[in-house]
Amino acid sequence: MPTATPTTMTDRVTETLAIDFGTSNSAVAVVDRGRVFRLPLEQGQDTLPTAVFFPTGGKMKIGAPAGEALIAGEEGRYMRALKSVLGTTLFHEAKLIGGKRRTIADIVTAFLCEVKERAERMTGLTFTRVVCGRPVHFHSADPERDARAAADLAACLRAAGFVHVRFVLEPEAAALANQGANDTEKLGLVVDIGGGTSDFTLFRTGNDGPDILASHGIRLGGTDFDQHLSLTHVMPLLGHGGELRREFGPGLLPMPKAIFVDLATWARIPFLYTAETRREVAHLVKYAVDRVRVERLETVLEAELGHDIAFAVERGKIAANKPEGAGKIALGLIEARLSAEITRASLDTALADMQVRLEDAIRDTLDLAAVTPGEVGTLVMVGGSSLMSLVEEAGRAVCPEARVARTEAFTAVIDGLALAIERRIGTPH
Repeated sequence: MPTATPTTMTDRVTETLAIDFGTSNSAVAVVDRGRVFRLPLEQGQDTLPTAVFFPTGGKMKIGAPAGEALIAGEEGRYMRALKSVLGTTLFHEAKLIGGKRRTIADIVTAFLCEVKERAERMTGLTFTRVVCGRPVHFHSADPERDARAAADLAACLRAAGFVHVRFVLEPEAAALANQGANDTEKLGLVVDIGGGTSDFTLFRTGNDGPDILASHGIRLGGTDFDQHLSLTHVMPLLGHGGELRREFGPGLLPMPKAIFVDLATWARIPFLYTAETRREVAHLVKYAVDRVRVERLETVLEAELGHDIAFAVERGKIAANKPEGAGKIALGLIEARLSAEITRASLDTALADMQVRLEDAIRDTLDLAAVTPGEVGTLVMVGGSSLMSLVEEAGRAVCPEARVARTEAFTAVIDGLALAIERRIGTPH
């Protein structure tokens, strides 16, 4: 698909913007007489990280500059994986961020405002309508929270200036953009693994677009892979799984888990940097059997290194995912020469249960349409986390006869959302 510039588009471009608001990355596009134009929101890129940085006393930064500010050590607050908090009470809790009390709803709205303004400057249009992607389920097996999440996102889009909001399921958008990848004699199965959710759409290729047979999704994505790898590979070096001496009497107590889980969770890291949490960790240091490890945790909180750890885990995951991959999760910012070994074998072991969940979800998708694995001719892999080897292995385990089609992993959804504009596909919200 081409990248849009004002000179490449005609006055037939609709005044509806397509937005793929992702857990890890976001993208926008417009459609011109059936042609999709992605709008390069920064540095000529089709996507930008769904991340924000609030400098102390400065203006909010989004995308790559947000990460650059964090890496440069600027004073301020970095936040990522905002989408994963939709539908939860945390989304509407006011916290002191960037010198001002804000909710994550406020921050998501500000992010979407900036995206909308950039798209309007680039095209010369005013966008009052939006077609936005959404997962099949924001939250697995929780219809009430799922509905709240959709309402939260719709409210943020309206607060950003969109009057008319339509949602399209992300894997169905990917099917629309990639139906040509499927053999018309058999069915195609979109396997869309994003940062926060895994979504599946079973479709048949048709002359007027894909015929959707079933869609299904679970709350499991790349940030969950990162969290689990952090808990199994890094957090033990900070005291996770250790023991505490009792204040009174003999015997030992297990180390509390909650701090480590939060430190391994992208969306919760910023909320650990409080005086209360630091006091709690100082208490743990006092009674820890292995004091040195918990002192490292104390260092992480004092120096606010949580996101540095998360990025290091992400890099380690990518390195270990390669055939015969191996590497180290560099933790030198905590302590000189400190690192955690990660190999393809340790990665596969840590994420084995998640592969089983993906296999189960694929089977559930087929069951919804009452089809057999042998009827699936193509597994269409989309989403950044679909590049993980365990995802292809899960697909092959359920549909061993299907071929794997690797498409535009990061932009399949936004292309389909733009095509959905002209086809008037989507559910108003």
